[in-house]
Amino acid sequence: MSPKDLLFALVVVIAWGVNFIVIKVGLHGVPPMLLGALRFALAAVPAVFFVKRPQLPWRWLLAYGLTISFGQFAFLFSAMYVGMPAGLASLVLQAQAFFTLILAVLFLHERFRLPNVVGLLIAAAGLAVIGMQGGHAMTLAGFLLTLCAACSWALGNIVTKKVGKVDLVGLVVWGSLIPPLPFFALSYAFEGPQRIAAALSGISAMSIFAIVLSRVYRHAAGLWLVEPPAGAPFGEPGCAVFAARADCGPRLCLRLSRRTSVRSAGCRRAAGHGRAGRECVRRLGACHRRVEIAA
Repeated sequence: MSPKDLLFALVVVIAWGVNFIVIKVGLHGVPPMLLGALRFALAAVPAVFFVKRPQLPWRWLLAYGLTISFGQFAFLFSAMYVGMPAGLASLVLQAQAFFTLILAVLFLHERFRLPNVVGLLIAAAGLAVIGMQGGHAMTLAGFLLTLCAACSWALGNIVTKKVGKVDLVGLVVWGSLIPPLPFFALSYAFEGPQRIAAALSGISAMSIFAIVLSRVYRHAAGLWLVEPPAGAPFGEPGCAVFAARADCGPRLCLRLSRRTSVRSAGCRRAAGHGRAGRECVRRLGACHRRVEIAA
């Protein structure tokens, strides 16, 4: 990577980790479905008036918006609302790589080989250990809802692959038009008009800041790292380590992030990148040692 690419990758992975803390702050004053509606309404308007609609059928735009935007964040916001810590959410959500590999076989007819199966088993084992080691730091409902968010993200990855080469800025902006209506509908049905009115009338400056900033972060990550340089994804687990350290304590964070390195290596192995998986473990091990010193 060039120094410029490295700098942008660093900014994106830091933004990605901090984004979960920002979401948690937003949920303190706004219920989850209303938060999703406000976040995506702000992402779509006024950007849709300045960005051309991507050249693809509406059915694919709907599929993209309902999976990677609505589905992912409806489950993620609900998970964090019912007790999923921000740091652990950032780790477990990376199971999207695991689900993407499976869905690619089902929908894209990609071939499975023995290394793929071995890698998926390793990734599944790492994910299971994360669930067991979370202990009192997270709820079972929060863990399962975060897995559903990861699955929605994986479905969105398949949709993105199916649509082929399109204007990705337009895809992100116009895809943000889809989630507000189902988010508002769910908010009205489950959170109720009285709670919506109370949240909007008493919204705090921190909640407004979280709504605005979390969407800015998501745009930055989505638009620049569409085709990330080799090695850029290694930063995400390391950033998640520090997010978890602030949210659920350094010792638990270290145990979980080691398991996450096993899961990440398994996903890389399943994709046919065994050397990359070993390199991921090596780099994360160095990161763990630095965090142990800081703790």
